[in-house]
Formats: sequence, C-alpha cells, structure tokens
Amino acid sequence: MHSSGDFLSTPNLDYEAWRDVVRSICGRYTPGGIEPKTFFGRARVRSICGFRSVDLSSNAHCLERTHQDVRVDARDHYYAIFQMTGQSRIIQNDRTVELTVGDVALVDAARPVTYVSEKGGDQWWGSLQLPRRSLVSHLGLEPRCLSRRSGAAAARPLRQLLQDGVEDEQSMSVSANAYMRLAFYDLLGALFAPSDPEDVSLHTDKLFARICDIIKDRFADPDFGPCEVAVEAGISLRYLQKLFTVRNSTCSNFIYSVRLDHAVRLLERRSFLKTSQPISEIAYASGFGDYTNFHRKFRRRFGHTPGSHSGDHAEPGRISAAESASLAHDV
Repeated sequence: MHSSGDFLSTPNLDYEAWRDVVRSICGRYTPGGIEPKTFFGRARVRSICGFRSVDLSSNAHCLERTHQDVRVDARDHYYAIFQMTGQSRIIQNDRTVELTVGDVALVDAARPVTYVSEKGGDQWWGSLQLPRRSLVSHLGLEPRCLSRRSGAAAARPLRQLLQDGVEDEQSMSVSANAYMRLAFYDLLGALFAPSDPEDVSLHTDKLFARICDIIKDRFADPDFGPCEVAVEAGISLRYLQKLFTVRNSTCSNFIYSVRLDHAVRLLERRSFLKTSQPISEIAYASGFGDYTNFHRKFRRRFGHTPGSHSGDHAEPGRISAAESASLAHDV
C-alpha cells in the first residue's frame, strides 16, 4: 500500500529535474511564477489496476501546458485530478474551476491547461490517467471538460483508491484486475456523466446513427460483427449492446437486417434485368458467409425463399441443383 506519507517522504527535486520527470510521464508542462533556484517539488508515478497514477507537488505559482506543448507531444487522454492539499484553480477551454481539498476535476490532456496555486503554497495533486477511447466507451459519450465535482459520494472511494492503490498488480488475478478497472470507470461515470437527460439523449442518438452508418459501410464483410462495430465506433461491446437493447433490437439483428435488405435489392435487380446471376453469389455479396444461413434467415424474415422472391424463370420457389445441395443441412 502507498500512503500519503510515502509520497511526502519522497525526495524533493529541483526545477530542471522536476520539469523533466513530469514531461517524461505526463507530457510537456512548465512551472511558472517562481524563480527556478527557489523551486522544489515531488513527482511519483504508479500503476493502479492498469491505470497510470501520477502524484505531483510543487511550490510553483502555476503549471502551464501550452498549444505548442499539445502539438509537440500529442497526448490523447484525460486526467482525473484530485486536490490533496492546498487550493488551486484550473483553467481550460476558457473555463475556470476552483479546487479545495477533496475536490476532483476532469481535464483533457489534448488541450492547453493552466494550474494556478491560489496562495502560492506547496500544492499536491493526485491524478489518474484515463485513455480517451476507454473513458468515452464506458461513459457512453465524450465527457465535458473542464468539469469539477465537490463532495460527491463517488469521489471519496475513488480518491481513496488513488491514494492507497496497490502498485503490485501481480498480487491480483486477471479477473480481479479487470473488475477493479470497471469499478474505477463506474465511479468516474457517477462523477462525470452528464445529468441532463436531453444532453445524454442527443449524444446517444448521434452515436447510434454513426454506428448504423458504420454497419451500412461494412456489412458486406462476412467477418464483420458486433465486436468489430464496437472497435470501429470506439466504444465497449457492452455499451454497444445497450444502445441496441433500449431500441428493442440487437447489433447482430441489425447487421443481418441490413444484409437482407441489400440482398432483396440485388434479387429485384436480377429479376428486372433477367440475368442468371446465382443466388448464392448474391448471398455472398450481401455479407453471408454461407448460403444455408442466408436462405434460413431470408425465409424467416420474408416468409418465402430467395428464389421465389427473385421471380426467376423457373417456377416460384425452385432453386438450382447447386443451391439445393447447399441446403441439405437446412432442417
């Protein structure tokens, strides 16, 4: 376990050493408002259940990350910032939040930010580094920064986990580690998910529309399924399925629906042009890996076979010998 005393007992660093350490673990930040020769600070990095945790303290009046810093190191994550001692002000996106002990703020490392010490005293911030894609996946939307939560019930256990987190992850099983990560994300969701239902609804509607567009672009790939949709959308599989569940469907059903709609268009084109294109070829072009599965799903949805729908020159419902053979196991 790592108590606050462990951090406060770490050696002080001078201006250059502290700045270099911080840049190596957090990106480019520069202390300001203090003469380098009078500067002192501490820095510690840990791993907590797979998250990078960073403790920083200094007596600088401000800590700045500029537009140029953002361009140079191209960091793409968030920080949950916990005020451990003192008081400070954080400025980002033309917004300002005041932090006192126990407060937590969410900061976007991909944007310029300035931390200002209110009284110029020694400040201690604890932080949790959160990969953008993972956080958005678990929250279900891009969180609003700069956000602050004060006195929220979820902030206390999260702060305690950060302050006393286990560094030796090998002492935990893989499954326990995964559950702990989910606990972190759930606590963050309780803190930073928007409370306005209209904001949530607007975002989820836009996200769902984008997911539908992804499926419509990729449905012809027979190996494209819900897992691939989630990866391309940048969300978790669990959240993807939730988006479809609230709409009384599943991602798999939607994919098959798009494939069958495409197959119908090809069958109608085949009938109109009076071509001899094999129906099995239409099945594969619509994203079905085998004809049997296509035939079964088509008949279940439309109530008749692909051959009868196409209006080919054979009697309605008749299929070729090759297609008949491929249906031998369709019972």
